This record gives sequence, C-alpha cells and structure tokens, in this order.
Amino acid sequence: MKDVLKVPASAGAEWLLGGFRLLRQAPFGLASLGAIYGVIALLVPLSMQVNTTLFLILELLLVMLGPVLTAGMIYAAQCVDRGGRALPVHLLQGLREGKAPRLLATLIPQLLAVLVGALLLVMLIGGESLAQMAQAVQAMQNQAHPDPALVSGLPVGRLLLWMLLALCIGVVTSFFTFMAVPEIMLTDSHAWDAMQRSFRACMRNLPALIVFLVLAVIAVFAIYVAVILVAAVLRLLVGEWVMQLVTQLLATAVLMPVLTGAMYLAWKQMFSGGGAIAAPTMGGFEA
Repeated sequence: MKDVLKVPASAGAEWLLGGFRLLRQAPFGLASLGAIYGVIALLVPLSMQVNTTLFLILELLLVMLGPVLTAGMIYAAQCVDRGGRALPVHLLQGLREGKAPRLLATLIPQLLAVLVGALLLVMLIGGESLAQMAQAVQAMQNQAHPDPALVSGLPVGRLLLWMLLALCIGVVTSFFTFMAVPEIMLTDSHAWDAMQRSFRACMRNLPALIVFLVLAVIAVFAIYVAVILVAAVLRLLVGEWVMQLVTQLLATAVLMPVLTGAMYLAWKQMFSGGGAIAAPTMGGFEA
C-alpha cells in the first residue's frame, strides 16, 4: 500500500481555503456543476408530491449517484487546479472511465453504519419504547402546544447515548470514504485499497481533519445565512416556490465545489505529495 503523508494541523484550513480558491478560479464552471447537483437533489423531494414509490426510487438513485457525482466534481477540481476548465460532462467522468462500481463500493461502509446504528437503537431503547416514542412524536405534532408529559416517561438518557454512539460511528465511517472517492477517481486504485488508505490518512492526520471539519461547519453555516438572506428578498419578489428553487441552487452552487475542491486538495497533499497549497489570490476569474 502506498505511503500516506503526515501534514500539519493547519493543512485543514488550507484545504478549505483552497476549495474557495478553486471556485474563484472557475466560478461559472464549478458553480454550474454544483447547481446541476442541486437540481438533481431537488427532484427527489418534489417527486413526493407525485408518488411515494417514485420518491423512494429517486431517493435510492440519488444515493447511488452520490459518489459518482462527487467524483465528477473532484475531477473537475483537478482540471481547474491544472489550469483547465470545469465542464458539465465532468459530473459523469466516473461513468465514462468505468469507475462507477468502485465508487459505488464506497457506500458499503455507510450501509454497514446504518445497520449497526439501527441494531444499537433496538438494543438500547427496545422495541416497545421505540413504539412509545413514535406515538409521542405523532401526538406532539398534532398539538399546538405540546404537553411535556408526553416525553416524561421516555428513555431520553438512552436515546442521547445512542445519538452519541451514532455520531461516533458516522465519523469513523467517513474516514473510510473521505479520501477514497478522490483516490478511486484520480488513480487506478481498487475500492477496498482506496478505503483502507483513506482510513489510514484520516487517522494519521486527525488534527488537520478536525480543523477542516470545524472550519467547514462554520463556512457552511455562514453560506446558509447568506443564502437565507437572499431567499427572504426573493420570497417577496418572486414567490415561495421560486425562492426555494433559487435557495437550493445557490447553496449547492457554492458548497459542492468548495467541499469537493477541499477533498481533492487534501488528497493531493496527503496522497500524492502535492506539498503546500497555493494561497488564495484576489484576481483571476475564468469559466
């Protein structure tokens, strides 16, 4: 297995800033890819109004397309980083190169995590208590002023413990996939080798990963605040439905290129020895 480089904790900030830098280098190209992703994601909740079965089918398809679309945006980020352009066709680059099965294999750890989480939920809470919780939630939804007595007899402590365990399982699971998608997309690595290497990279560079995650959460919150402010104005001007559409597209047009660009730069630095990431500059916009 190839070696994984050790990077300083500050590298986590470099990845995120680098993601913004790549978006600034090709704002129209990368943002259009993010917007396309947003349109695809928006079709799923809209399908619920048509048919529940259609909603479930589209939801499954979106989950399966997730790694492929993410890999495509990572490929586009590499093209921009090398002085090229980001094109809509890049979203399906994984399919064009025959890497879809390997990319889909990265869903296996997530599926196992869901199964383990469900098993822990039943073990900690119990089937009877879960039924009582469902009834309490339904009753609270039907009340304008929910009665606190509805939750007084529920195992809140065990539920909080399960939530903590589920969070830990989710974090560990993400270690297997964080670097696996760019490794599969940008090299000839097999899925299991890529996931092993991804886990090793995350464990070896935990400080940098923590810095990245903290800053990413702050950035996502800030972006959503800005989008909500824009949405409030749009709601007055063009109505509720158009406002929701524009809000979704604005959020994904920024967030997806930044986060996938950061994933690419993290892979470049830890796996391919890309060295220090170029600092953001004030100029240079291209499609």
